[in-house]
Amino acid sequence: MRLPLLFIGMLVASGAEAQTLVGSESSARVPSPVELDTTGLFLAKLVRVGDDVFIAGQPSAEGLREMKRRGVATVVNLRSPPEMERLGFDEAALVEELGMRYVYLPMRAGTTWPYSPEALRDFAEVMKSADGKVLLHCTIAWRASHLWTAYLIKERRMAVADALAHGRAINLMDDHRMDDGQQPIELFLGATVPGLGRP
Repeated sequence: MRLPLLFIGMLVASGAEAQTLVGSESSARVPSPVELDTTGLFLAKLVRVGDDVFIAGQPSAEGLREMKRRGVATVVNLRSPPEMERLGFDEAALVEELGMRYVYLPMRAGTTWPYSPEALRDFAEVMKSADGKVLLHCTIAWRASHLWTAYLIKERRMAVADALAHGRAINLMDDHRMDDGQQPIELFLGATVPGLGRP
């Protein structure tokens, strides 16, 4: 009789260790990003955070198919329309053909698609409402790492230093600045972020 109860207890404990970050019942702890192989699938970067979030540069068509195989249900694209025109395939159409949800949140510095607190709010809503794993991408995971870091600070209440460490493990590039001297993370949060590296 004790063995089945012990086995049940182990199952409950292992379920409690799930590192889900998507949806309203997400884990309290956010695990560190784990870099994955991008060969032939993504431009520049691909990381996994927990069990259900991927952050990346631009996926190839095969990269999107691989994400579907890994259980991704929602693709969030941050690239601007002019960037997407040069892609060589219709990402939105392929995502829909694969049965995934496509969320387009275009953003780029100095354009009609600004980095802003509203953009961060929109992404937070996607994270709450998504049903299944999420892929967040831009071109080289720079914008995506800034949005993710801002999300960790604002929505997950992570300490700034810890959130910056997560962003740097993706592609934050502290020494890169836009023309106005700010980084997207500061524009997403509407505030200066202490601890960012200075060029």
